[in-house]
Amino acid sequence: MLIDTLTRWLLRAGAIVSALVMLLILAFLLIESWPVLDQITPTRFFTDTSWHPMEGAYNLMPMLSGTLLASVGALLLAIPLGIASALFIVFYAPIYFALPYKRLIELLAGIPSVVFGFWGLTTLVPLINQLHPPGASLLAAILVLTLMILPTITLTAYAALNAVPKEYLHGAAALGLSRWGMIYGVVFPAARSGIVAGIILAAGRAIGETMAVLMVAGNVVQHPEGLFDPIRTLAANIALEMAYAMGDHRAVLFVSGLLLMLLVMLLSAMAGKMENNQYA
Repeated sequence: MLIDTLTRWLLRAGAIVSALVMLLILAFLLIESWPVLDQITPTRFFTDTSWHPMEGAYNLMPMLSGTLLASVGALLLAIPLGIASALFIVFYAPIYFALPYKRLIELLAGIPSVVFGFWGLTTLVPLINQLHPPGASLLAAILVLTLMILPTITLTAYAALNAVPKEYLHGAAALGLSRWGMIYGVVFPAARSGIVAGIILAAGRAIGETMAVLMVAGNVVQHPEGLFDPIRTLAANIALEMAYAMGDHRAVLFVSGLLLMLLVMLLSAMAGKMENNQYA
């Protein structure tokens, strides 16, 4: 009884500390952003003519669009590939192949982001340049991000699919369902919350990735008109300019960080709403 009570209080303390850390991060971003938020209306971050902080122009829209396009493009590629990989490991691959394949995915998850960026810069960008200059582009960012978030989606989907009770599978087999019918009608609904959680984690990493995208995206502040146009993301912009930013310029970079934080919070809220709808 004492152990149960102690464990409960330890878990509550951990949850409170986690919430406090999030609130402190949010408060820090707000405090550092306030010098510029107090002077200009937030709409200027989306309506100014350009991004020239030294001249008082603070348009973040080109970098926001670059961030969202790169992240969404990577998710569109990584979600079907990741879920297909997880299904292959759990339901289709023989055991002697499934385990090495899973270990390979786990190894891919442990590669540092700068290594992905270095590979993209030295290999992927020149290949794209042969197809359509300049090579460093939205397409390169999407492909590198896809490789980076693919293990997250695959491994979380694998865990969710593997956690489906065997009784569900036995019942589906007893009803005469085909393997795909069992997966589509029984396994996916039971594992949906875990799969969605993995997708949200992957989306958060894609939105916040800095170094790899900085190395392959071209870092041009513009709205891309196609896959081969260079872009700059919000995270890459912070990394590029924070070293020399001062005054309002520095504060606007913290506004960029606050915007990234709000995007991740929005993703988390969407995931929570989807989970609530599942059990409603």
